[in-house]
Amino acid sequence: MTSVRQEMKMQLRVITPTAVCFDQKVNRLVAEAPDGFFGILPNHIDFVTQLMPGVLIYEPEDDGADHFLAINSGTLVKCGDDVRGAVRGAIEGDDLNRLRERVDTEFRWQDEDERDARSALTRLEATMVRRFRDLEMAGR
Repeated sequence: MTSVRQEMKMQLRVITPTAVCFDQKVNRLVAEAPDGFFGILPNHIDFVTQLMPGVLIYEPEDDGADHFLAINSGTLVKCGDDVRGAVRGAIEGDDLNRLRERVDTEFRWQDEDERDARSALTRLEATMVRRFRDLEMAGR
């Protein structure tokens, strides 16, 4: 019975651009794609989908309770017993109210950092364009 039970698990791994933030066996997973919510069980057909910002609900292999992983959009790939999520940000939590507070704070901070980085990149590109233009004018 134990070997059959082990086969009925999926390895869920969720990564962000900077870290592996979740990696464990789960019995089931519920997530949201652009066309609505979906569930995955171990024998689910392989597929790829975009993930909407929201909460992944999963059941760990040794615990019948729902656990939560807030995500900030990404992509999910189900292949055999492996489920991989690549997301912009992720926060794990068991209490939805506290998780919401953390998401509000941390994802807002990430969005502000992203805006700052885009602004810096825009300034860098503008400076490069001006320098190329100056070199072009000097060559005439």
